[in-house]
Amino acid sequence: MGPGAGRRRGAAVSTSAHLHVVRVEVDPPYPVVVGPGTLRNLAGVLRVHEVALDRHVALVSDEHVARLHGYAAQRALESAGARVTIVTVPPGEGSKSLATVAEVCSVLSRAGVDRGGLVVALGGGVVGDLAGFVAATYLRGVPFVQVPTTLLAMVDASVGGKTGVNLPEGKNLVGAFHQPLAVIADTTLLRTLPEAAFREGGVELVKAGWLADPGLASAFLGYGRGATANGAAGRVGAEAADLPDLIARAVQVKADIVAADPTEAGVRAHLNLGHTLAHALETGSEHALSHGEAVAYGLAFAAELGAERDWFEWRSETRLLLQWLSPRPLPRLPFETLLTLIARDKKRVGATRRFVLLRGRANPVVVDDVDDVALERAWRALVEVADALGAERP
Repeated sequence: MGPGAGRRRGAAVSTSAHLHVVRVEVDPPYPVVVGPGTLRNLAGVLRVHEVALDRHVALVSDEHVARLHGYAAQRALESAGARVTIVTVPPGEGSKSLATVAEVCSVLSRAGVDRGGLVVALGGGVVGDLAGFVAATYLRGVPFVQVPTTLLAMVDASVGGKTGVNLPEGKNLVGAFHQPLAVIADTTLLRTLPEAAFREGGVELVKAGWLADPGLASAFLGYGRGATANGAAGRVGAEAADLPDLIARAVQVKADIVAADPTEAGVRAHLNLGHTLAHALETGSEHALSHGEAVAYGLAFAAELGAERDWFEWRSETRLLLQWLSPRPLPRLPFETLLTLIARDKKRVGATRRFVLLRGRANPVVVDDVDDVALERAWRALVEVADALGAERP
């Protein structure tokens, strides 16, 4: 390591031809700024949104992202008078641990970061979750800013104030709610993403559409499986002119839900569509399966559970998503192992298993009455879907 009802709606406001601002109406509210070039102009963007930088800033990143974008972020912060301490962690899910939290906090303490300081998270979902939890707990809480560098982090992980780390027993079992002062999403950074990572982020974008903006899901998936991160073979890619707008729409879905339920006491649980199985798959595969891949399988599983109840039919849409994503093979966990992992899910209430399903288009509901028989049938159906997907690969 180195130095539903009652939902309040915000508005995605275009501040220029290229930038969008979505306000997350919590207490206090904060902006999510989406568009090209915001990292280079980080100090100016933060100044517009009243985030002071004449303080000690801990810039937390992973080693890979720091090599790509760390200098630009450091230079932008220092141009506004910040004293910057850079903290890097190894890339990957393994850094979401209590041990890493302790190491990062020790670096901040030795560097002299005090309660007047600021944590800036520069990276994907792992860095955002880790740095956010550090900010929530170091000195009992210091402010922080999210600068997401992946599509998944831009549309999901950086927005809403959820922070946390993993335990050997499961995902995100230690965490806190700690809202950022701002989220600054520079869409030009997506051009450095590997193709697979871009597609994995697209899963969360499509999920947001299925939850509350069906046109968003169809806009992103409608161009077919030929789309690539650089846009060469498809309409939507990292260089596409309409990508910032699609990201802002996905952020708006999450912002509306978070505004209605900041601490997940009610409708915010809808954001967990696909995540109950996803977290079980991530843990069961020892994170060989990425979060985006696991969520894609989890969405298909949720569609199978809904079909068991004769609810909204969206299995064909989840299969299109899987075909586009082309994920790594589904881990063939024994069903009893799967049940054990699902039982550890942090969303459970007592002995119940909690799933989010779609009762209708853009009509998510939380259910906690899924029995073993329905789970096993849905699991077998998902295995068949995964087998068919594998057979289609060259």
